[in-house]
Amino acid sequence: MAETGDTKKSSVTRIGGDAGDRLRSAFTSSELLLPVGIMAILVLLLIPLPTWLLDLSLSISITISVLILMTVIFIVSPLELTSFPTILLIATMLRLGLNVASTRLILSEGHTGTDAAGQVIQAFGGFVAGGNYVIGVIVFAILVLINFIVITKGAGRIAEVAARFTLDAMPGKQMAIDADMSSGLINEDQARARRKELESESSFFGAMDGASKFVRGDAIAGLLITFINIIGGIIIGVVQRDMSLADAAENYTLLTIGDGLVSQVPALIVSVGAGLLVTKAGVSGATDKALFGQLSGYPSALGMASGMLLLMAAIPDLPAWPFLIMSLAAGAGAFFVSQGNARRKVEEETKVLEQEAAAEMAPKEEPISAALQIDLIRLELGYGLLPLINASQEHKLTDQIKSLRRQLAGDLGFVMPAVRIQDNLQLPANTYVIRVKEIEAGRGDLRPNMQLCMDPHGEKISLPGEATVEPTFGLPAVWIQENQREEAMFRGYTVVDSATVITTHITEIIKDNMSELLSYSETQKLLDELPQGQQKLVSDLIPNQIALGAVQRVLQNLLNERVSIRDLPTILEGISEAVGYTRNLTNITEHVRSRLSRQISDANTNDSGYVTLVTLTPAWEQAFLESLVGQGDERQLAMAPSKLQEFIGLVRTVFERQAMQGETPALLVSPNIRPYVRSVIERFRPVTVVMSQNEIHPKARIKTVDSI
Repeated sequence: MAETGDTKKSSVTRIGGDAGDRLRSAFTSSELLLPVGIMAILVLLLIPLPTWLLDLSLSISITISVLILMTVIFIVSPLELTSFPTILLIATMLRLGLNVASTRLILSEGHTGTDAAGQVIQAFGGFVAGGNYVIGVIVFAILVLINFIVITKGAGRIAEVAARFTLDAMPGKQMAIDADMSSGLINEDQARARRKELESESSFFGAMDGASKFVRGDAIAGLLITFINIIGGIIIGVVQRDMSLADAAENYTLLTIGDGLVSQVPALIVSVGAGLLVTKAGVSGATDKALFGQLSGYPSALGMASGMLLLMAAIPDLPAWPFLIMSLAAGAGAFFVSQGNARRKVEEETKVLEQEAAAEMAPKEEPISAALQIDLIRLELGYGLLPLINASQEHKLTDQIKSLRRQLAGDLGFVMPAVRIQDNLQLPANTYVIRVKEIEAGRGDLRPNMQLCMDPHGEKISLPGEATVEPTFGLPAVWIQENQREEAMFRGYTVVDSATVITTHITEIIKDNMSELLSYSETQKLLDELPQGQQKLVSDLIPNQIALGAVQRVLQNLLNERVSIRDLPTILEGISEAVGYTRNLTNITEHVRSRLSRQISDANTNDSGYVTLVTLTPAWEQAFLESLVGQGDERQLAMAPSKLQEFIGLVRTVFERQAMQGETPALLVSPNIRPYVRSVIERFRPVTVVMSQNEIHPKARIKTVDSI
């Protein structure tokens, strides 16, 4: 039953919509309605009308005049009704045609009574004149005077002056439009539209100046027709119809006054509309489309006209049926036009949304400046690795990278830039490349559907599989099948999937290049995000004591050795202390490291709670001190190449021996030479930590495992 009801409802809606479309079409799209209407008006001049058709025609005249007035009231700009002069001419022709038709009935049938010309004329003659033709003559004269002398003359004068001023101002306005276009304030299309509007405005006021003569001529014609009807009616009544002079005067005068009133009331309404229009200031296309399109474009005007006609139908002496018919027609027109406008508005909005969507989908040529932008971190994948970023993956690569950014923020105190992932068809299917600032920083080959198996001690793996090298640390590894994972883990091997291999590789590369990724703007952002209580320290330090760029260099020095900058207030306090006696960024960094001794010692504490150390013998300490040349910022290490090679060999031997024993000690040196020893070691063992005695926290437990 529900489906049947919905079907019926939709059918009714469709029928109503079709009727509205037909009515709208009749108002706006008919090419025959206007010519037929004008021909009908001309026919009124020649063919006699029955009384019922005259009543209907007079009610149509009143409806049109009310509709014109309501439309003028509701429009925003006079240029929205540029067809008003044409409307005024047609309305005047209609009233004059009805005057001729009613005159024919009055003169031919006036002897039969006051209803000879229809009920509308009888009602106006009886109701407005109160049955007294003297009163009717006075009321008619007053209406004609109001219309002719006050409203029409004033509106005509306004239109005449406005047309003159508009024509005089056209050169200046056109020059202003040209100046705006020359200065770039408007484009060519906007200038063309403004010129068109200017031409339409001048044409409109010029046409209104001439159209006001229609109303003046209509008033004069009304007076003459009324005089002719009275004199002619009395002569016909007395001479041809054998009526007494009094009866003939009463009948024909009441009929003529009723006819004059029923013509002058619509004329007065249209004149008021004309006055309203010219006191507020053309049209392309066919006249019928402009006329009916503008008149039917305001459903509220149709609704007001319907309400006024309904009130007129309620007047006792007026015939109700013509006004009820026109009231219903105007009300139906208002309803269907409003429905059509709403539907057209929805269609226009939908069309705009579709155009916007199409514009967004349309490929846009990137500006040349886009070629200057670089990706700080970019991961390029061969087409065989694209499934790693699909949403169907349980631990997809994108989720792991998001977790990595959060982890690095907690470990190093700096939010690493977003990683851009893109495919690269030039790469082998299973190869990935990691780029830092467009420069390749690492690459590897993966097997997406397999697991990477490694031995934590670096020994040979006994499981069957494809031998390979782990791309991050260069350890021997084997690609095994998924069903071998549990067995590998039972044997103590480390097993990871392909996404984890990429994430681990990105982690190490980020840590190695974190100092390059800390830009000037990122440094400012870190300072801005400090708590409000620390902002006083920032304002006192920067730029009064040190520049922001120098703070950036200190933070980069710390990150370069994987020292977390999360404790930024302590770092700033250390900088503030150091700038009191030095401007050397290396010395400032060393002082900051001493302030971070608790953090550095904790970061190098092993599972047993000790900081394992490899010390530098006094001989090597002295050798480094003697190799330092220069002063201040010019100080540098100038050790003989053979001595450096000897030192490098000893460091490799000692630390590899400790690695075989499962230890990852730090190299302990004196504060004076720590930066220079680190500059040597970072070139062949960047992960090796070099600490000075100042960086060992007093409460840290240390354990010396070897010496160089």
